[in-house]
Amino acid sequence: MKKSIFTVAAVVGLLAVTTSFSSTDLVETPSKANTEVSVKDAKTKTYPVRYGLISQSGTKMLSGSGFDLGGFVAKNTATGDEYFTGQYNYRALPQYSEEDLPEGTYEVSGIQGQGGWVGYGTVIATVSDENIDDDGYITIYVPITWEE
Repeated sequence: MKKSIFTVAAVVGLLAVTTSFSSTDLVETPSKANTEVSVKDAKTKTYPVRYGLISQSGTKMLSGSGFDLGGFVAKNTATGDEYFTGQYNYRALPQYSEEDLPEGTYEVSGIQGQGGWVGYGTVIATVSDENIDDDGYITIYVPITWEE
């Protein structure tokens, strides 16, 4: 009798140990969706972007301060994603995108400042290797359309 109780206890113990090591809860495999996103992100090239203005007379301005400017926004025409300039130094040029922009075509606009004394136009710009300037940026100029 003692031998059969010992045998049953040993089998139960062996089963408990075996099933505890074969649990699938301990092993996590990445889902296919996560791997696809990772691969896509790894392939997306991004570029540093800086912004300047074009005066009403056609002069390109990449430096200066005192502009009635609330920053710049670049909207990807394919995805609708929007990218803004940093939250500092709005009234001075040049301004830089908060994050590097992925390759693509963008609709870029100036954002009117608090004074409302200047209006800015919109330009279509392509962000790609071909448009990198000597300083290592893609520089986009937005026209001033009206001033008071």
